[in-house]
Amino acid sequence: MSSRRRLDRAYKNARVVPFDDRSRLILFSDCHRGDNSFADEFANNRNIYYHALNHYYQQGFDYFELGDGDELWENLSFESIFEAHKNIYTLLRKFHLENRLYMIWGNHDMVYKDPEYVEAHLSSYFEPIDGRDKELFEGIRYEEGIVLRHEQTGQELFLCHGHQADWWNYTFWRWSRFLVRILWKPLQVWGIADPTSPARNYKELIRIEKRIKKWILSKDMLPVIVGHTHRPRFPEPGDIPLFNDGSCVHPRSITGLEIENGRISLIKWQIATTDDGVLRVVRVLLEGPQKLADYAKRSGR
Repeated sequence: MSSRRRLDRAYKNARVVPFDDRSRLILFSDCHRGDNSFADEFANNRNIYYHALNHYYQQGFDYFELGDGDELWENLSFESIFEAHKNIYTLLRKFHLENRLYMIWGNHDMVYKDPEYVEAHLSSYFEPIDGRDKELFEGIRYEEGIVLRHEQTGQELFLCHGHQADWWNYTFWRWSRFLVRILWKPLQVWGIADPTSPARNYKELIRIEKRIKKWILSKDMLPVIVGHTHRPRFPEPGDIPLFNDGSCVHPRSITGLEIENGRISLIKWQIATTDDGVLRVVRVLLEGPQKLADYAKRSGR
């Protein structure tokens, strides 16, 4: 199956989520939450991520995670990841209980496309203090794609992980997972990165972006927001509207996209030092805010 057909299928079967100019949305992807071992790239940024996540919860944002939230190639199960970052999942549960949590699966957590797997592993967890199972993400849904549709204008934004344009990591993801677990995870501890990852292979990254741009053109300039490549993208109005929220495993920072007041912004959270030597987690505006209406609109599917 070609990348175009994979993207067509994801768009056709996407969950539709209505929004308007009063909506407040935060989009992150590629957290790659691991087990807090030396191979856990997320561990370096977990305090930054938690602070940002708590900010968005307090400010009433809906949370959208565009795939690869959990690192299930390097790790055998969700349970070890949950134990390593329990405070984060407890906060995500608050979003879930208020119907403010929207999850998309990527290639590193592609097992979540199976609803039975999700129910078995994410619905509850064992609490050793109480000696019983406690609810976690009961009834949660993982999607391949989500369409944000403006309730007044009908404008659509298509959200997916983006590995639909990466034939190896979509079709042969089980082989990739095997190689990561057996070969690249041990080498990663010594600082040797996986060369098959598009985040570390610039030529492959460009090829993936070209395939998605070609698909966007075939859909009359439908704005698309992805992750996967870890490279933040924020197009100018009039350019092919391919956005990328980056990742949460940048060195000492995380990036994401905010949608608020009918505008979209690319933001970064990082640790900064004040003049008196105090370390603080701060939000930095990288691009925008830009009106969503400045990008090509689409009234129907």
